[in-house]
Amino acid sequence: MTGRRSFWLFTAIAFGYAFLYVPIITLIIYSFNDSRLVTVWGGFSTRWYVELIQNERILAALWLSVRVATITATLAVILGTLAALTLVRFTRFRTRMLFAGMVAAPLVMPEVILGLSGLLMFVTLEQVIGWPAGRGMTTITIAHVTFTSAFVAVIVQSRLSQLDVSLEEAAMDLGARPWKVFLVIILPIISPALAAGWLLGFTLSMDDLVIASFVSGPGATTLPMVVYSSVRLGVSPQVNALATIIVVVVATGVITAGWLLHRQASH
Repeated sequence: MTGRRSFWLFTAIAFGYAFLYVPIITLIIYSFNDSRLVTVWGGFSTRWYVELIQNERILAALWLSVRVATITATLAVILGTLAALTLVRFTRFRTRMLFAGMVAAPLVMPEVILGLSGLLMFVTLEQVIGWPAGRGMTTITIAHVTFTSAFVAVIVQSRLSQLDVSLEEAAMDLGARPWKVFLVIILPIISPALAAGWLLGFTLSMDDLVIASFVSGPGATTLPMVVYSSVRLGVSPQVNALATIIVVVVATGVITAGWLLHRQASH
């Protein structure tokens, strides 16, 4: 009975991993396909990587997405941390429930609604005060910060709620000012949550298509928008090459982080 249960458990796990990773492996293999048809193998070739490097449209979109994601993640960590501190440390102000609802709203609101509301806001602001002049990197960044800050706030809030308040009280009893308590005691303790929030914000910004489609203009096209437009006309082998590079970079980062954590734990 135990052997049969182990067999079915192993089968379910193997099927789950195959369902997740076989398409990715297939994509990587076909990125080296010489044929223009992504479903027909025409021999091994790296021509699509060469064409990808020479594709200025994709490279410009990639650079824009990286800049937007970096700024978005940084601002989201700052705003999300401040929101989390407010919710955890200040529990008795009148509008706390309203503030908590506003912080959590982007988590449950459809991206179509966020994108449409952002578009209407930017158009109105441009008509009233003349800023932002057109829609581009600035509007995309503001829209991304709006919804990624909520994710960071949830992560940091969960870490702050587990923080031992006696550590802060002991530091203040010894004469430390509040800002020094935050920098010396609270910040190092919540730094893993900040790093996780930054990475999540960066990933969400890089991956976003719907919101960016609403708040961007003709001169600002992010990488997901370029990939989506390319796929609509038929999957290009260059997209496979681009996806392979992203998978390799992410996998390298995950393996490196895991190795560093294992090394730190062993010491």
